[in-house]
Amino acid sequence: MKENLFEIGAKFGDDWSTNNKQKRAEKTLHETKTPEKHKLHVAKEKRRGKTVTIVKPFFLEKEALQSLLKTLKKRLGTGGTVKEDMLEFQGEVKEKLHEVLTEMGYGFKK
Repeated sequence: MKENLFEIGAKFGDDWSTNNKQKRAEKTLHETKTPEKHKLHVAKEKRRGKTVTIVKPFFLEKEALQSLLKTLKKRLGTGGTVKEDMLEFQGEVKEKLHEVLTEMGYGFKK
């Protein structure tokens, strides 16, 4: 007898699994760089009528990036967060941010 070609279901022997929510593999960490070797880019975006200032890419460990964020938030007097390899700040603080990061030794794209 012929096998039904439109059979519903999968054969679990064919590398199928019931768990479709497996976590993706962590991204490979890129090398960390000293502040002088960073070439940062500053941009601003509008989100729900508010301005957000974004600085990226940072080549630092997660803990170092968190401590840098904490220092910058205090110096700028604004809120912010870490997302992947970038920092986001509330408000339009582009000039002051550029000034503080340059003072700390970070380089920027021209």
